[in-house]
Amino acid sequence: MGTPKVEYPSGISSTMPASLAAFPIAIHLGAGQTTQGTGRQGSMHLGVLIPEFPAQTHVFFWREALALRGLGAKVTFISTRRPKEDCPHRFAHAAVAETHYLFPPRGRAILDRLAHGQVGAALAYVWSLGRPGRATAKHLVLAACAADLACFARATRIDHLHVHSCRDAAHLAAMARRMGGPPYSLHLHGDIDGYGGHHAEKMAGALFVAAAARPMQRQLIERVGIPESRTVTLIMGVDTDRFRPAAVRPPKSPFHVVTVSRLHLSKGHAHALSAIRRVVDRGIPASYSIVGDGPHRAAIAAEVHRLGLEPHVRFLGSLGETEIADLLAQAHVFVLPSIGGMGEASPVAVMEAMASGLPTVCSRIGGTVDMIANEVDGLLTEPGDEAAIAESLARLHDDPGLWERLSQNARRRAETAFDARVLAQRMLDTIAHYRQNGG
Repeated sequence: MGTPKVEYPSGISSTMPASLAAFPIAIHLGAGQTTQGTGRQGSMHLGVLIPEFPAQTHVFFWREALALRGLGAKVTFISTRRPKEDCPHRFAHAAVAETHYLFPPRGRAILDRLAHGQVGAALAYVWSLGRPGRATAKHLVLAACAADLACFARATRIDHLHVHSCRDAAHLAAMARRMGGPPYSLHLHGDIDGYGGHHAEKMAGALFVAAAARPMQRQLIERVGIPESRTVTLIMGVDTDRFRPAAVRPPKSPFHVVTVSRLHLSKGHAHALSAIRRVVDRGIPASYSIVGDGPHRAAIAAEVHRLGLEPHVRFLGSLGETEIADLLAQAHVFVLPSIGGMGEASPVAVMEAMASGLPTVCSRIGGTVDMIANEVDGLLTEPGDEAAIAESLARLHDDPGLWERLSQNARRRAETAFDARVLAQRMLDTIAHYRQNGG
């Protein structure tokens, strides 16, 4: 049996949410087999496990839940622990109020699993991870949290648990399943090297393992040994009603460039800054807005100073979804110059920019090559190629026809490929397929 591939019609519009629940969706199973999904898995109770939810980068999880609920599914948020930092998004208080946190674990949940004789299965899992030590102590704490998860899932009658991580949260799902918890699936959102070890053990009991981009799916198959039939590429989506082109875009003076990402050296801000310097030196009145926060803010600010770009660069910090939508609607170009390794999965910030009708200039890295058709709905550059980034920006400034064509095509691409409601339906159909056919 081949990897399930869910096909959606290219013409589906973001203005059609009422029709999505009955839209026929074909899931190809290989060897000529096809099932027809109709979007009628809405009675499913889906538990969604997200580490330290909600956080700055978790807006797409919230969007996904809203879209799933709009399709009739019941969604319950579960998280490892409360986030250490405040979330700037408007949904944060509501998210915290409805999320069940597993740490610290409830003592009565552990006693309940002991009474049912199921804790031994979780301990056997811990011992299978290697010789005793500090890591084992951590896994024993995880086992206690997994008992809480199993007990909570049974009490609330969760049908399926989808885990948006392949790190420690995946251990929780695996152990909870051994203690009578629900069937589960995992979601890899980046380079697998960033998600710890013991991947084979974490993934052995999962019905399927999703990846947020095709390169990550290849990692699951080639490095972890997950059968291709148990993997699928599932990307997150964007609200194409909220993120949409402005009725009137401001004039290109200044030429407004935006990056929305974590302030980390791997995101390539230094290369974007060098490109901005080149563009300004060519006489283009550019301004650069940097949205986000992170561990390397000081280093990026130092690069701004070194290049003499203080009059042209603004650090806006972490912004909420509405503020980002407003900013993108008034900008002219979105840049994501990531470098190193897989770098990116399928960046939601790029989807938001494309939905807003912004031409994007992105590195060829991770899943961006599947999201953007070069010279059609965006421009792709090699990672770290500052001259190519600068040339792309200059072209978009100097050629109104190119800017308009990429803008229109980007919006069209977002509507057909990145709409959260379409992708939520795919999620439901994928889970339904694996629950029916097994992993």
